[in-house]
Amino acid sequence: MKKILFLSIFILLLFPISAQDTIPVLTLGTFHFNFPNLDRIQFTEDDQIDVLEPKYQDEINDLVKLLAKFEPTIIVIERRPESQKRIDSLYHEYLKGKYDLKRGEDEQIGFRLARQMGISKLYCVDEWGGSYNRIEKLLDNENSEEYINFEKSFSEHPDSVKMFEPKNIFKEKGIIAELLELNNKENIHKSLGNYLIGHFKYESYPYDYTGVDFETGRWFNRNLRIFRNIQRIEAKPSDKILVIFGAGHLNILNYLFECSPEYSLEDTGKYLE
Repeated sequence: MKKILFLSIFILLLFPISAQDTIPVLTLGTFHFNFPNLDRIQFTEDDQIDVLEPKYQDEINDLVKLLAKFEPTIIVIERRPESQKRIDSLYHEYLKGKYDLKRGEDEQIGFRLARQMGISKLYCVDEWGGSYNRIEKLLDNENSEEYINFEKSFSEHPDSVKMFEPKNIFKEKGIIAELLELNNKENIHKSLGNYLIGHFKYESYPYDYTGVDFETGRWFNRNLRIFRNIQRIEAKPSDKILVIFGAGHLNILNYLFECSPEYSLEDTGKYLE
């Protein structure tokens, strides 16, 4: 009996169990192709591009070919789970040739690549963050002095010169060149710094952590929930996951994938260059 136990342990040490295998993940951080202007960085009409123009359509097709080298079996997009049925319906219509892609990167990149790879479904994993009760009460009363002062902390603070605001190059150099910059590791790390200054340091009174608690829910909790939604997808070690999300999310998501014992994060630049 002792010999059998010893032999079993010896085999496990030599050949680790397959459950320890990690699932490859490729994150593609993008700008929003339809320019909804819902983020901190706003684009005037003169600064925008129309991705439906032939030259950009050609470049998106080239981008899809580059991403296909990763051979994803699962694609997740920046849509909330409650949109899953609608996305399923639109994608199936697209597969039948009855739907023209809109400008969003979820369709322009996600739908095209999924069809090329023979993937039957794209997963909607976006989510909003959960806030502390005190922050929810603060945000509910737009006429309160505290709310007004907190709103001012987004634009009227001494940290403006410290903000990381890279110049967009999609108009001059194209979509792929822009994505290379957005997915550059150094730029991703710098972008997280924007969430640690300015309104993050706002306090209604000394040591109350108003800005910290607000950002905990708005950004950190939100991305943890997105990560949890990705974990809910039934995936095998033989699967490969492509995550198509606004580039800002990568300053949290990439770190989570790097630390997770379940996933291994691939170098996006390797596929885009």
